[in-house]
Amino acid sequence: MILERSIDHALLGLRARADIPLRLRLWDNREHDLGRAPKVTVLIPTRRALMPFIKPSLDRLADAYIQGMFHIEGRISDAIDAVAGLVAATTRPGRARRAFHAVRANKRRDAEAIGYHYDVSNDFYAAWLDARMVYSCAYFETGREDLETAQLAKLDHILTKIMVQPGDRLLDIGCGWGALAIRAAQKYGARVTGITLSKNQYELARERVRAAGVADRVEIRLQDYRDVTGTFERITSVGMFEHVGLKNLRTYFGRIQALLADGGLAMNHGITATDPESRGSPYGAADFIDKYVFPRGELPHISLALKEMAAAGLEALDVESLRRHYARTLALWSANFEDRAAAIHRLVDEKRFRIWRIYLAGCAHAFAHDWVSIHQVLVCKAGADPRYNSTPWSRRYMYP
Repeated sequence: MILERSIDHALLGLRARADIPLRLRLWDNREHDLGRAPKVTVLIPTRRALMPFIKPSLDRLADAYIQGMFHIEGRISDAIDAVAGLVAATTRPGRARRAFHAVRANKRRDAEAIGYHYDVSNDFYAAWLDARMVYSCAYFETGREDLETAQLAKLDHILTKIMVQPGDRLLDIGCGWGALAIRAAQKYGARVTGITLSKNQYELARERVRAAGVADRVEIRLQDYRDVTGTFERITSVGMFEHVGLKNLRTYFGRIQALLADGGLAMNHGITATDPESRGSPYGAADFIDKYVFPRGELPHISLALKEMAAAGLEALDVESLRRHYARTLALWSANFEDRAAAIHRLVDEKRFRIWRIYLAGCAHAFAHDWVSIHQVLVCKAGADPRYNSTPWSRRYMYP
């Protein structure tokens, strides 16, 4: 009885700090509402499972959920919003200091990290992505478009920005399941080399290239970007540089500079930190992502990315933030995941299902609340030589 009273006292203390739309249902069926209008219920089967709520942090709560310590009734997006509000009300805002990776860049480790994330199964990703399987931030003209429309608009937005012309050699670093490579060949007449370290992506991308009838213009390789040779008039890198590591950014951008033809244009589309010190997201969210989702991934602030581009001999011609676009994209992915949960559950084990369920909803919350951002940066070779910059004087060409 004394223990129950202490639990009640602790939960009342949580409610006193903020109005959180969360209901906790304990092992003895007692219920505690942490706000006036709960939107989601958390089922807590043991006293041990309650502890992460008494002293909450995002990584501690995420870890407990993934380990199956508690269950959620309701939409995962409502649960993420409620838990984030609880953490914000009970902890001082701050960002965990995350050190640069101590190890040097290593191709084998990089391939293993990519395989861990992307080689879950193609059917798994197909269950909640759009039909083209574009696994990166979509582009919304109004915010009301469906996912299919917004992802196709993103592909065209990138290819228009880099001014792809018929016959251009285009290198797509981290080509995923081939959507951008196929679009570049079909609509813009490019000759495309797409590279990925994911075996699943490589195999399905090759199938999709053949099915699209562009095998004569698109080559998909299972290859590290550091092993690519030749020159290319156009280079795209979408959702890849997050895996490079902060210490390796100059090498990465230097490789792009070396592969880019004079007068060529390159586009880096990637997630960035909003903390100027590039220390990750607040409340421990970055620790969860590193542990369960993107091993060895690191997010630079846009200022660091631009610095390393310049140091590698690239000039930034245009910088566009798509933070709100990614919040909307992730919200749609998360909704798809929830709506198709039963089918997705049959594709993966319970732990993997829980990881991805909270990852998608959690990232939607993070982008919506400016914990992380994403930028498209258009670059050319740096220098006064007029042959390096082939863009018009006006940005109007980007929005036909």
